This record gives sequence, C-alpha cells and structure tokens, in this order.
Amino acid sequence: MAEKLRLMAVHAHPDDESSKGAATMARYVAEGHDVMVVTCTGGERGSILNPAMDRPDVLENMAEIRREEMATAAKILGIQHRWLGFVDSGLPEGDPKPPLPEGCFALVPLEESAEALVRVVREFRPHVIVTYDENGGYPHPDHIRCHEVSVAAFDAAADPDQFPEAGAPWQTLKLYYSHGFLKAKMVAFHEALLARGAESPYGEWLANWDQNRKDNMERVTTQVPCGDYFEQGLEALRAHATQIDPTARWFAVPLDLQREIWPTEEYELVRSLVDTTLPEDDLFAGVREKVHV
Repeated sequence: MAEKLRLMAVHAHPDDESSKGAATMARYVAEGHDVMVVTCTGGERGSILNPAMDRPDVLENMAEIRREEMATAAKILGIQHRWLGFVDSGLPEGDPKPPLPEGCFALVPLEESAEALVRVVREFRPHVIVTYDENGGYPHPDHIRCHEVSVAAFDAAADPDQFPEAGAPWQTLKLYYSHGFLKAKMVAFHEALLARGAESPYGEWLANWDQNRKDNMERVTTQVPCGDYFEQGLEALRAHATQIDPTARWFAVPLDLQREIWPTEEYELVRSLVDTTLPEDDLFAGVREKVHV
C-alpha cells in the first residue's frame, strides 16, 4: 500500500484551526491522508465573542466548554487532535499594556514549549507542517509564540542531539505559513457582493486599510483548491460557539460566490527539502514523489 501523507497544523487556540485552513484540511482528509491539529493552549482567557453565549455559566466553565467545542470541530473536519497543554496568555489591551500573566504560553521558555511540540512531531511524523508567520497572522502574543515554537520544532525534531528523550528524530519535508486575511481576497468579495446588489461587510474594513501595509498576498506561493470543503470548514467554525458570532463576516459571503470568486486557501512555502515549482496548488507538491505515493 502507498504510504499515507501526513499534514500537521499548529495553532495557538481552539477555533484557530477552523478559521485558518479548515477547508484544506478537510480536503486532504477526504483524499485519505492523515491530518493532525496541535493546539498550543486551551484558550482559557479568550473573550466570549458570541452574545448568545455571554452568560455566567459559560464564563465559569470556559476551559471545559472550549475543549468540547474543539472536539466537535475536530470530528466535523475528520482530523486528529492534540493539546500541547499550555495556558492561554490572553490579549493584553490598554496603553500601556498590562504584563502577561505569569506562567502563560507566551512566557514559557522556548526550549520547553518547543520540546513539547517536538514530541508530537516525532510521534505523528508529518511530511508537512503549517503554522503562522512571524507576525502571528495578527499580533496576539500566543500566535507569535506559536510561530516561534513551530519553527524551532521543525528544526529540532530532525536533530538527534536535541531533546533525545522526546522520541526518534523525524525530518518534516516542508514548512508553510498560512495566510488567511488577504486584502486582495476581501476586495474580490466586496466587489462581487456589490455587483450582485448585495450589501458588503467589507467596505469599512477596506476604507480603513493602512495604505503603507503590504498585502500578504504578495507572500503567497501556494493556493490550494478546496471550495468543495468550504461548507465543512464553516460548520467546524460554528462549533466554536463561544468565539463565533453567527452574524459575523465569516458567513457574509454565500458559498456559491466564494467558490466562484476565490475557491482556494493560501499559504507561503518557507522551507522545503523536496523539489517543487512555484506557484503551487498542493501542500504535498514534491512530497508525493519523495515518499513514492
């Protein structure tokens, strides 16, 4: 039998996996490959973003509820899941910003959190790892730390001299950053909605776009066709009911329009130990040939 390909996506909090690359993961699961999401923290300090869930009983049991939400989303996507076990750092607000809570993920020594991820990498043995870029996708301290931990673990997992007690070395073949918040994508949706005579939720967002800020679309190397799995991704997103307001922008663009205008999810190839040609349309490009699938 041909060897299954294995994809690992490393995320900061439960719900991140469903808002970033969910349709890509669902596609690869449907094709028979193994996909694992590693969630670095429990999301314990996340705000309740859905007014219907903003209740005392939910606040009191946030950690447990977010674990249940994650389990539901994982089942919907068909993925394997691991908790890395660190504590949510929260998103500090104010000027000046308050210090991060003692013992939170962003303050744990990098060597400690990287070793925890190396253990999972060496157990699962992914051919491809997907994580955030150096800005974390957005500057949440846990997202930035997730990037740092993922890059460190990508290198360390293959080195027999690093964390020898964490399992047999494993060389992952490709490392990607996911890019979901793209100006070009929002412009395309905005214009398509207006052309249909529909209201667009992106007008104010685009009007406030900092003209000095580059669009991450310039960094994209890989666009994975996955429009057939958008609905599955949105269903997984809805499973995170504490975090996702059903009236939010996520659900503003009809699925048929999404599939027509922008039927892909976007990534940036940052490390590759296999031959591939850019631009790509497959995270496993070059890997399939390497492992003789």
